[in-house]
Amino acid sequence: MAINEQMLKSIIEDVLKEMTGAAPAAAPAAAPAAAPAAAAAAAGAVKLTPVGDAAQGVASDEVVIGLAPAFAEFQNVSIIDVPHDKILKEIIAGIEEEGLKARVIKVYRSSDVAVVGHTAAKLSGSGIGIGLQSKGTCLIHQRDLPQLSNLELFSQAPLIDLETYRAIGKNAAKYAKGESPKPVPVRNDQMARPAYQAKAALLHIKETEHVVNGKKAIEQQVSFA
Repeated sequence: MAINEQMLKSIIEDVLKEMTGAAPAAAPAAAPAAAPAAAAAAAGAVKLTPVGDAAQGVASDEVVIGLAPAFAEFQNVSIIDVPHDKILKEIIAGIEEEGLKARVIKVYRSSDVAVVGHTAAKLSGSGIGIGLQSKGTCLIHQRDLPQLSNLELFSQAPLIDLETYRAIGKNAAKYAKGESPKPVPVRNDQMARPAYQAKAALLHIKETEHVVNGKKAIEQQVSFA
């Protein structure tokens, strides 16, 4: 029997209910989300145009942003409906505010944010990369770190607002310049994980559907409407 998204969501919620002994917790106070109409209007506000295999960078003044396979193509908003164009625009703005350049690639061989970020860092001329999943999870990575390590991790996507994404871009640029910036402050809510777990699982499944094993990262030309 085929399992559609609604059925899968119901199954996940039932499991959560059994684990907690009660109905799934109400969603915590998340970062401000775009209104549904605004999110829909902005869905096509960023265009990613493939320009070929992502090359090894040589410029020390670049930060490479690695996007997961579905970003701004098969998914257009984060887990709390923040449009992808706004997220990407803020990260790029943060990098440019520090006097550096952003280069954007899409990583197809995995939907794991650690793989995406580490791939970006290894291709970056500065050795610093940012990994970004469609649901909004993000990290800053460094070329010579183990893949499962990172400089900064932002795992609670429901709590990341646009100001934080801009700060992530700024800090990534500071690392690229050899500085040791103070980590970006992160909000913490113990209820965020159980409240959004079902939706996060669904979004990750949808992201993983677009993974292409062995496919090289592709450089992207970014244009905003």
